[in-house]
Amino acid sequence: MNPLVNKDVFPGSGRSAYLNTASIALICRDALSAMERWQHELAESGTLSFDEAAEATVFDPLREAAGRLFNARAEDMAVGSNATELLASVAWALMPAPDANIVSTSVTFPTTIYPFMRVARHTGSEVRLAQGNPDYVRPTDLLDLIDERTSVVCISHVEYASGQLFDLELLARVTHEHGALLIVDATQSAGAVPIDVAASSVDVLVTSGYKWLCGPFGVALMYLAPHLQGTLDPGIVGFRSHDDMWDLNPSRMELPDAARRFECSTMAYSAAIGLARSVEHLLEIGIAEIFAHNRSLADLLIDGLRARGAELAPELKNGERCSIVSARFVGCDAKDLARHLNAHRVAVSPRGDVVRFSPHLYNDAADIERALDEIDRHGD
Repeated sequence: MNPLVNKDVFPGSGRSAYLNTASIALICRDALSAMERWQHELAESGTLSFDEAAEATVFDPLREAAGRLFNARAEDMAVGSNATELLASVAWALMPAPDANIVSTSVTFPTTIYPFMRVARHTGSEVRLAQGNPDYVRPTDLLDLIDERTSVVCISHVEYASGQLFDLELLARVTHEHGALLIVDATQSAGAVPIDVAASSVDVLVTSGYKWLCGPFGVALMYLAPHLQGTLDPGIVGFRSHDDMWDLNPSRMELPDAARRFECSTMAYSAAIGLARSVEHLLEIGIAEIFAHNRSLADLLIDGLRARGAELAPELKNGERCSIVSARFVGCDAKDLARHLNAHRVAVSPRGDVVRFSPHLYNDAADIERALDEIDRHGD
């Protein structure tokens, strides 16, 4: 099985068996070059190359590419420095009432629920977490927590440790039947799993750029459904929040009727430029093709792990799987094995008592075989 891209497109892929995209992705050559060109020009020319007009429109290519990625309009997309910032702004905008509840899972990445926990401390609303058993959350357990007092359901589309993939259409349907909003953290799925926000009817979706989107640190995306764009008052605001950002009148703040009302200030603009190119590159390949490729690599890895007596953590049904594979090894410390693999240039992550593997489009069957060979060598 060959990679979907040549090694020179992701130069780092030739230096290791890089199976750690769920932690940090490799960045494609074109994205890195675009960032370097912009930063070099800024360093030597300042505002002569990046004036007020350029700053006002710097996010346009990324919003357009992100809209195509999620089957949305460019005006439905906002750009931020990180997913935490965007989620926090949304959490304070929604601010569930004291008699309301917020539903999530006990195994979600902390950033997904922490902003809502902070708001709940302020308002007195209840936070309900569907419990993992221990790695897996039964969808019915999550759905059973939603009732007429639920204000927000906030979940990770893919759980970071186990790779469990949730059915967004099902979650949105049940959430909306109870008059609540569905907030989705797609950091572990965007760029690797097809996402159609129109078909799934999610209300808000956020993602970092440095994982499966193969972008840099310092940039994140948010989809805001059209029905919320004229009503939500962002919890974090700045000069970019105003409809005309260069009309610098501090006596009023008129928010645009678009997702960009959640864009608040200056940031590492080169990161947004690089992520735009990364997303465009992924779109050229096709997210469905990337998903199929990654799943085939995961299947190959799972077969090899089972042959070596590893326990998948958890065993997932076909429709609940992506390309994140976590495994326990009897009589073997996960951190020790991960150190061995990384020392031999097989990039993985220890997560609790499991080793997490996460192949992406730049990997091939040889990377999987190399990882399995190094597992065999561990302890020799």
